[in-house]
Amino acid sequence: MNAPYIGARRALTIREKLLAIDWRVVILITIIACIGFTMLYSIAGGRLSPWASAQITRFGVGLVLMAGAACVDIRWWLRLAYPAYAISFLLLIAVEVAGHVGLGAQRWIELGPLQIQPSEFMKLSLVLALARYLHSQNVEDISNPRTLAVPLAMIFVPAALVLVQPNLGTATILVADGCGLLFLAGLSWWWIAPAIAGVAAAVPIAWQFLHDYQKRRVMTFLNPSSDALGAGWNITQAKIAIGSGGLTGKGFLQGTQSRLDFLPEKETDFIFTTLGEEFGFIGSMMLLALFMAVIFFGIRIAMASRSQFGRLLAMGVTLNFFFYIMINGAMVMGLIPVVGIPMPLLSYGGTAMLSVMFGFGLLMSVHVHRRVEIPRRAGGLL
Repeated sequence: MNAPYIGARRALTIREKLLAIDWRVVILITIIACIGFTMLYSIAGGRLSPWASAQITRFGVGLVLMAGAACVDIRWWLRLAYPAYAISFLLLIAVEVAGHVGLGAQRWIELGPLQIQPSEFMKLSLVLALARYLHSQNVEDISNPRTLAVPLAMIFVPAALVLVQPNLGTATILVADGCGLLFLAGLSWWWIAPAIAGVAAAVPIAWQFLHDYQKRRVMTFLNPSSDALGAGWNITQAKIAIGSGGLTGKGFLQGTQSRLDFLPEKETDFIFTTLGEEFGFIGSMMLLALFMAVIFFGIRIAMASRSQFGRLLAMGVTLNFFFYIMINGAMVMGLIPVVGIPMPLLSYGGTAMLSVMFGFGLLMSVHVHRRVEIPRRAGGLL
């Protein structure tokens, strides 16, 4: 389905770049987004407003953003990696200084009528910056303590800022994305194994720094029935919704948990439960199959790139998408505590939708420019 790639010796025209986009991925994410529109339509009682119509508009803007990002030469993304990281980092600091408080958390910045969540942009900025830095390093140097200090600081400093907001879910994805890229770049198991042991040993210490509501979420996860009408309400109702769907579901527009407002945050973090209630196990598995197809193509795009930067960038974007799905799916099924991560392309939200679509734009840029070779010296800190 892709147009033949024109050699890297000649600059491609915009038309050639658009034709070179992997349209199989675009079709897949469009199908997933349409499932999201359908769920938002159902949650609203068979109406496009207030959620579905706005989400359709955001997805349309996201498609344009994706196409624009795909047409940008991958070498420009390498040049812009550190500035993008610096801007996202400054926005995270701005959240601490003058951020908007919503639902008990300070995660947004108001720009006129718009509210943006800088932590969403930091996910992709971190992937860009790490891909550039690791591109400039030899595999045998990745495990050198002096070499490793820089990417670890790039990962954990913004993660700490996000954790303070507090936003445990996004902080977890930042750390997972960063550590995943370090592993793919060749980090030795002599670092990985002690790090895993250290994290396990630090859990009792980290517990002391959690907010009270985060501790309640963990305790509720361990025993939801202990406060079924309070802290355990969200996960209890989510389990009821998914379980009541059975094999084939109750049918479109027939989801009682969402329609009768038993299900909290039904248009955002818990939208997957509405799908499970109305379309059952079969519908849920079909959605997960679509997600897995997107991840499969993302890995293929990464492996086809001739540059280390392109491979790491494509894998970073794919990992970010995977962690969105894994954490949200596990959360709404009661496998992990509730951490407030949306289901990509399904959950209602502007910043999350645009950041995910921009990520796919970066992935398409890697695909379009997969034959471009970038010298390893083109990375580094300067």
